[in-house]
Amino acid sequence: MGNVKFIDTDKGRTIGELQSVFEHKTLVLWAVDCAERVLPFFEERHPDDKRLREAIEAGRAWVRGELTMSEARKAAFAAHAAAREAEGDAACAAARSAGQAAASAHVAGHAVHAATYAAKAITYGSYPADRNSNTAIEREWQLQHLLDLKSGGEK
Repeated sequence: MGNVKFIDTDKGRTIGELQSVFEHKTLVLWAVDCAERVLPFFEERHPDDKRLREAIEAGRAWVRGELTMSEARKAAFAAHAAAREAEGDAACAAARSAGQAAASAHVAGHAVHAATYAAKAITYGSYPADRNSNTAIEREWQLQHLLDLKSGGEK
């Protein structure tokens, strides 16, 4: 992805280490929330492409028991296809985030990748002077949101 280098924060490592203590459905909800935050990076360039929104909704529908894991995986594959077609690094990362979020219904470990791609979308979509601080803010939100979901907190 482009010439911008993604530099993760210590929160990324913390999230990766913590994910094993969370329930599968909690991780899926967290992943789709992370992906949803970066949708604008994709939708600005591809306003008529609904595959990312459909992937995010597929993850939520799976959590509610309204969609099978196989159907959620199909939505994930569609979001990854959108990533391959996306114009711009931020749009591509946002699409990957949605794809990983929907794929979390199949394997919970995809959730951390959804969050990382969301952080990458923030990095790639930020002005150069703001990249590191915006990425740090996003990772802090991701970690706090994950902890809030575990404790039953609101979005």
